[in-house]
Amino acid sequence: MLRLLCASLLLPILAHADKIVLVAGGDQDAVGIPAVQAKLKEPFGTEFDAAGNLWIVEMVSGNRLLKVDASGVLTHVAGQPQPGFSGDGGPALQAQFNGPHNLAVLPDGDILIGDTWNGCVRKVAVKTGIVSLLPGFKAPEGKERGNGPYCITLDFTGTKLYVANLSRVYVVDLASGETKVVAGNGKKGKPEDGAVAVDAPLVDPRAVAPDRLGNVYILERGGNALRVVDKEGRIRTVVNASGKKGGEGDGGPALEATMNGPKHLCVDKENSVLIADAEAHLVRRYVSTTGKIERIAGTGKQGSAGVGGDPKQCQLARPHGVTVHPQTGELFITDSYNNRVLKIVKD
Repeated sequence: MLRLLCASLLLPILAHADKIVLVAGGDQDAVGIPAVQAKLKEPFGTEFDAAGNLWIVEMVSGNRLLKVDASGVLTHVAGQPQPGFSGDGGPALQAQFNGPHNLAVLPDGDILIGDTWNGCVRKVAVKTGIVSLLPGFKAPEGKERGNGPYCITLDFTGTKLYVANLSRVYVVDLASGETKVVAGNGKKGKPEDGAVAVDAPLVDPRAVAPDRLGNVYILERGGNALRVVDKEGRIRTVVNASGKKGGEGDGGPALEATMNGPKHLCVDKENSVLIADAEAHLVRRYVSTTGKIERIAGTGKQGSAGVGGDPKQCQLARPHGVTVHPQTGELFITDSYNNRVLKIVKD
């Protein structure tokens, strides 16, 4: 009887365990087939449209924009494998991109691509299949690679685009094209807590995302830190005050934790921040209400084993993307150097 009682008490816990599963990435170099069978080439970013389609952008090994529809079939929508800068005003499938790092989906379903090493943002009109240049942000000529849009993120109204370019963070008003600096004075350095964000240095802002409360989160790759700009425009560090490389501190105060080359972030429905801690091979969550950090996926050791089981026992290889499904709240992970996209589901 005691054994049966213990088993019954365990059932609710087991029923709500998380499991990590494959969404896209196989060994067949083809499109128009199930995404779990289709070969991906250095996927970096994922986003969803209102219809529930998953969009994937590949870095320089692929330079493609891909779509996974509700039936799980992967199609090629834009870009050619050979890097370049061509195709504006013409068919998206014939266009060339150069090392795109991530993407954003506009409210009307069109796709913005951070065409990183071309130093600009390109738009793919999904219905017409035409590519165009988005006005409002352009890296200096001849300095595109070091100043391009390494991250582009829409606010939750879909009217403002935040851009991180390893030097500063900008916001583009999509209606007017007006661009303003959100953080960074162009100099390299660690900002002091409480400093005016636009007057403060940054180490190398690699990713940016606003929450729903008026805060803007900035992730620094070489700074190994997460910082936030509040509604008053002042900046402070919230993860890894020391800036040291590592992957320690989960379960404790985020300021005492370490990270290693974090590459991307997103904000969930509770305004917590999901972090792709790439060189630590982890996905972590900064809980803004408690100031703590926790491990969501990855073992801290690079590898590929563990899909189908506990996310914390699944090995990752330099994850570069994290995305929360807007309807289900499920977390999608771009496991870049395993050439796959994973998601965490309730078992």
